[in-house]
Amino acid sequence: MFSGFYTAASGMFMQQRTLNVLSNNIANVKTPGYRSKRVVSSTFEQALLARQEAGNSTQIGSGAPIRIVDSVPTQFDPSFLQETYRPFDLAIEGDGFFTIQGGEQQYLTRNGNFDIDEEGYLVLRGQGRVLGEGGEILLNSSAFTVGEDGTVYNATGRRIDRLLLVQPQDYNALQDFENGMYGVDPAQQGNLQTGNIRVVQGVLEQSNIDMNREMSMAMEVQRAFQSCSKALTTIDQLNQKTANELGRL
Repeated sequence: MFSGFYTAASGMFMQQRTLNVLSNNIANVKTPGYRSKRVVSSTFEQALLARQEAGNSTQIGSGAPIRIVDSVPTQFDPSFLQETYRPFDLAIEGDGFFTIQGGEQQYLTRNGNFDIDEEGYLVLRGQGRVLGEGGEILLNSSAFTVGEDGTVYNATGRRIDRLLLVQPQDYNALQDFENGMYGVDPAQQGNLQTGNIRVVQGVLEQSNIDMNREMSMAMEVQRAFQSCSKALTTIDQLNQKTANELGRL
């Protein structure tokens, strides 16, 4: 009886965590460059299974009634580019990330929905200033162009800087932050390298979230959660009935 209770309860926890991840994906469907996440489950532990018949016990294998969240990996599949004709909007074709200085923390992102702040610096609103190979990029004007190699030029064609575009050797080492921002562990800083990346101006990379798939999965998860909840209620009622019946003996 208790194994069924634990199985149903673990199923509810699993489905709730999965629903939270799917909801976050759906909420960021319009976030440029956002990468979807998936829940990977694993068993808690294996237990030997035996068959009881006519006083004899025979081992028939092993199983695990409880499942837990093993990891929530990010899906770094590329997405399509959409033209905006806005000079501040930039996108990366291929692998790699833009680099953002947000306070003391450096972030990596595929979100190229940039702007210019009051001091004339290229920024990602709400996150920080865009970094070039020479530091924070000072534009002072909206009249600028960006070459395919990430070099930024002013209106007269003078070189300002080159975008700091990096490609981690190990994507699994990236620290996950909100709004499609990623950090790198200081121990992994040496694994960042400038990649062979093409930059496109006047376009934005969209999120790689398939709304049809996310909504379908969300409905499946909700039904599974309801089934586990109903099973848990049934088991609880059986426990109460058992306790009451034993109390009468």
